[in-house]
Amino acid sequence: MERKKWDLVGLASIPLVMTLGNSMLIPVLPMIEKEIGITPFQSGLIISVYSFIAILLIPLAGYLSDRIGRKKVIIPSLIIAGVGGVVSAFAAWKLDNPYLFILVGRFLQGIGASGAFPIVIPTVGDMYKDEKDVSAGLGFIETSNTFGKVLSPIIGAFLAYYIWFIPFAAIPILCIISIILVMVLVKAPASKEDKKDYNFSSFRKSIKDVFHHNGRWLISVFIIGCINMLVLFALLFHFSFLLDDQYNVDGVLLKGVYLAIPLLFLCMTSYIAGKKVGENKVMMKWAIIIGNGLTAVSLLFFSSNLNLAFVLIVLTLVGIGIGLSLPCLDALITEGVNKEVRGTVTSLYSSMRFLGVAFGPPLVSVLLKNFPGYLNICFVGFSLLAVLVTLFYVKPKHDIQLMGNRI
Repeated sequence: MERKKWDLVGLASIPLVMTLGNSMLIPVLPMIEKEIGITPFQSGLIISVYSFIAILLIPLAGYLSDRIGRKKVIIPSLIIAGVGGVVSAFAAWKLDNPYLFILVGRFLQGIGASGAFPIVIPTVGDMYKDEKDVSAGLGFIETSNTFGKVLSPIIGAFLAYYIWFIPFAAIPILCIISIILVMVLVKAPASKEDKKDYNFSSFRKSIKDVFHHNGRWLISVFIIGCINMLVLFALLFHFSFLLDDQYNVDGVLLKGVYLAIPLLFLCMTSYIAGKKVGENKVMMKWAIIIGNGLTAVSLLFFSSNLNLAFVLIVLTLVGIGIGLSLPCLDALITEGVNKEVRGTVTSLYSSMRFLGVAFGPPLVSVLLKNFPGYLNICFVGFSLLAVLVTLFYVKPKHDIQLMGNRI
């Protein structure tokens, strides 16, 4: 793994940049609402439209990465994401009614995101033969992703403190940095000699075989990943508005620091989990169960009527729980899939994660408006569902260890 550390650094810049480009807008949403006169639901769409288009295009990006190579998909995608940032920033700067064009820019960012972070996961799987190295590499990537979540509310709040739309303008700069790092540091894994004979018909048969023999646990991992991201982004979105309306936190920068606290613990837990689980898939299963169980139990105590310190403790425990689950889900998917279809299968998993990101903020808005008393119960239920799905449908010894022989 040591000799590939710079490749990992280059790849890690992608989730870092993509996360910053999305999550740093969360603490700024109340400010955006006031500046351009939109509703909470409309501000939630600024986050969600990015994810909705990514959900649709991620499988295509995964397929293309299997066919033409990972870097040939990643670099153009980062360019498109940067262009999206330019469109949103220009609209916010120059137009009297910029909301529609901000959404257009976010739409372009979503297109770029579909071929960036989701392709990183199979690329790490291609780089290593030893499953311990794959798990450690994915833990590092997931840590970069969560570290981006830690930094994003602070950076977003800091930039918006000067001018509210600067976070949009930062996106193309971040994309350019990531493009340079990927081009210079990441060496594309060598293609197999017989890859030219691996046509679409063979590819389709491989995908069909994967889901025929392993569909139960694969779909289960997809569902759990979706739930984890839905719960995380819904709570961050909700907490961002609580800091304004309930706790009267003065200053967007301080609000960014509060949002970063649970994410910091998520980041540290992801790193430790990736290092510790290695190739032990049974341990991965129980880490996912414990992580989602901790999330469910913690959310039983979540209430906007509690003081800020207690709410932060609850959200920190949620961050630890989700941080324990995510790198294990990544490893189960990546280590259990043959290289020829790895990009496509992991991209479907990434689509489900983006689905959770997309539905989190709007779901909170709808629940708060129509069923405020059920907000807590809803997210406890989601986390318990993740526990049950893992317990009954993810059976590593029986399914996953045999997967390589079945395809």
